[in-house]
Amino acid sequence: MPNEAEANSTQEFGGQLQKAGPSMSTVSIIGLGAMARALATRALAGGNAVEIIGRNAAKAEEVAAALGGATVGTAGTAPAGDIVILAVPYASAAAVVGEYGDALHGKVIIDITNSFSADFKGLVTPVGSSATQEIAKAAPAGAHVVKAFNTLFATVLGADPADGRRLDVFIAGDDAQAKTRVSEFIESLGMRPLDTGQLPMAQALENAGLLMMGLFAHSVKHTDFSFGVSILR
Repeated sequence: MPNEAEANSTQEFGGQLQKAGPSMSTVSIIGLGAMARALATRALAGGNAVEIIGRNAAKAEEVAAALGGATVGTAGTAPAGDIVILAVPYASAAAVVGEYGDALHGKVIIDITNSFSADFKGLVTPVGSSATQEIAKAAPAGAHVVKAFNTLFATVLGADPADGRRLDVFIAGDDAQAKTRVSEFIESLGMRPLDTGQLPMAQALENAGLLMMGLFAHSVKHTDFSFGVSILR
């Protein structure tokens, strides 16, 4: 669940992550913050190929070296991964997608952003839209944008599942094949993908992210929690 402060965070995360699932992906992660590192750690543990991309080339090299097994890409050039994860603040996400332009043609773009207002009491996206829908407007034809991971804190992603339970990852998108690929990637992380519907459902997921921030601020008081679904029958 990245916001601008968390995207720039260098907090450490631990836990031993287990490889899961036979389906592996090639993944480019744009961003160098806590969410980028947590996702990269899980992706590598799941046997996926991971490329780290950041504007600060020296820091990208540092992050990749700390992760072990990741390669380093060049900001603004075509990402190597078939899946591209936007692990940057929402305020810059559409601009980042625009900079890559046609280099993202044919890619599956995972948007993990939340468009929180500065006081964390609302969202800054236009009424009737979402961060993901706004980012999709900047994507080239032939790229498919999928919402995922926005209801998970980096601390939760970087830790072992509580009581061995798989974390739930809610996704939304318009292209069925793209969602299948994202679901397979999520399964390789040892997590459970839950399809919520087409791209407008990203609005509901971003409001769920806002709800989590409210719980963090007013009742739970820490980020070691997540939303999930209990299927009763």
